[in-house]
Amino acid sequence: MLFLIILLVIICVALGLFVLIQNPKGGGLATGGSGSNMFGVQRTGDVLEKGTWVLLTLVVVISLAVTTIAKTGGSATGGGDSKIQQQLDKTPTPSPIGGGATTPVTPPPPVTSDTTKK
Repeated sequence: MLFLIILLVIICVALGLFVLIQNPKGGGLATGGSGSNMFGVQRTGDVLEKGTWVLLTLVVVISLAVTTIAKTGGSATGGGDSKIQQQLDKTPTPSPIGGGATTPVTPPPPVTSDTTKK
């Protein structure tokens, strides 16, 4: 699972770079003519766009894989439960009906002050 998380971070960084180096498609406040078709820039734009879609798909697939592995209890170390889960398993769960305490709880003795006697 750790490998998938590292791979996901690398793909996210690559996706960010792919998005940042793309030329805007025009529209909005952009001015200018059809200069983006010079010297094969259109072909480079197509490669960057396809790469963006591929990386986006990989992010989605790997995110779903990490979530599925985490829900089924897979761990990166491959050895049993975590220490937190072991401690939770040792803790007794109270009964939903009530009276779940195994030992009777006795209230502390009342505190009396003898300030009036002297």
